[in-house]
Amino acid sequence: MSEGLRARKKRETRLRISDIATGLFMARGFDNVTVADVARAADVSVNTVFNYFATKEDLLLDRAPEVEELLARVVREREPGETPVAAVRRDFLEALETGHYRYGFHEAGDDFLRMVETAPSLVARVREMGETRERRLAEAIAEEAGADPDDLTPALVAAQINAVLRTMVSYAVRRMIAGERTDDILPDLREQAERAFGLLESGIGGRYIRR
Repeated sequence: MSEGLRARKKRETRLRISDIATGLFMARGFDNVTVADVARAADVSVNTVFNYFATKEDLLLDRAPEVEELLARVVREREPGETPVAAVRRDFLEALETGHYRYGFHEAGDDFLRMVETAPSLVARVREMGETRERRLAEAIAEEAGADPDDLTPALVAAQINAVLRTMVSYAVRRMIAGERTDDILPDLREQAERAFGLLESGIGGRYIRR
């Protein structure tokens, strides 16, 4: 079914407000821009901004729902015979190869990352997104495996996968913020990721292979 006119206009308005907010944040710094500043630049009311975004942080991190659902989706859509670890490894390396933003590391992202690092509320929101992503991954693994509610194994697997990703991305972000070029970081990041996921796969083994 095609998108209705009302839904399309709402989506376009939301995107326009987010784009304007991001431009202001990048130019002035996150903590130096108010929601009223964003509303004024977008020619809407403050109430309209909050109709589309629950918090100021969401104006910048508008892809939070997609990020939070990412690992659960990757696991649910994995190939027959593929473990959760292998599926996430494949998707992570594919994101590196294509320069996709979904794991938080991409070319020209250094200015964005610096801004996030200097705003405590954004750091906290990113941490919250990571925790939600891990919880939803655990739920997806448990659901597919038919795990008992008291079985902690899906949560432990999800925590280890998320820890590898968090460590890999933090490694890359530190180097980007220090001024290194993406092309210089990528080879090392791929090598580190292969080693980390290899260790994880050997530890978890064939548990939760997709049938």
